[in-house]
This record gives sequence, C-alpha cells and structure tokens, in this order.
Amino acid sequence: MNIEHFDDLLAMARKQREPQHLLMVFTTAECEPDATPEQRAAHASGEGGVLRPLMCVDKDPAELKDFQSLAAEARQAGPAWQLMFTAALAGRTTASEIKRMLELLVKRVETGEFGGLLPFNVDGEAVLIG
Repeated sequence: MNIEHFDDLLAMARKQREPQHLLMVFTTAECEPDATPEQRAAHASGEGGVLRPLMCVDKDPAELKDFQSLAAEARQAGPAWQLMFTAALAGRTTASEIKRMLELLVKRVETGEFGGLLPFNVDGEAVLIG
C-alpha cells in the first residue's frame, strides 16, 4: 500500500499486530536572518528556508479518528505549522522511551536527517523532500 495521505499511514498502523505509536513533529519553514535576497525571494514563493520544530506529540492510532481530527487538535494546541514529520514506534513502550524517541525525532528534523520519516503537509498529503 502506498502512503499518499496521513490517513493511509493511520490505516496501516491500525492493521499491525504489534502496538504502534505514531510520533509526530510539527514544523514551520523560516528564512534565516542572514539569508540573501535571492533566498528570501525563494522562501516567499514557498521554496527553501529552514525547518523549525514547533511541537511534537505521540499518538496511539486508535486515539485518532483521521487526519482532520489531528489537524484540528494541532491548531488548538499550538502555532500554525507547514510540515509534519511522522515516524512509527512499534511494540510495547514506556512513557520514557516515547519521550526519548520524540526528542531524537525533533533533533533529526532540526539537523535535516529526514531518512525514514514521512512528511505530510497541512492537508495530510505525503510530501517528497528533495
């Protein structure tokens, strides 16, 4: 099954034999203070910039109805975001393990280490980062 939308990931996670936790980091794209005029123009047109984590959360797939519900919860919990990076954590896990993995996920996003992470836009559509 291809993951084209967050709801596809949610459906896949629910079908797994082992319990799943979805780890999510919500980000915004910002322009660096020392950006060149060309970089600022590219950012203004929706390209380039630096991703900054705004908030993170873990969810049991059974807790989520769909992407729209998650997006509404995110709008109430924090600032507007542009990309959400998602990873799945399988198996029985403790709260401290989940916290440690969320912290690692945030650091990976901050450093641009996106391998194995699934990015989604504000409409829940999967995004290719290149």
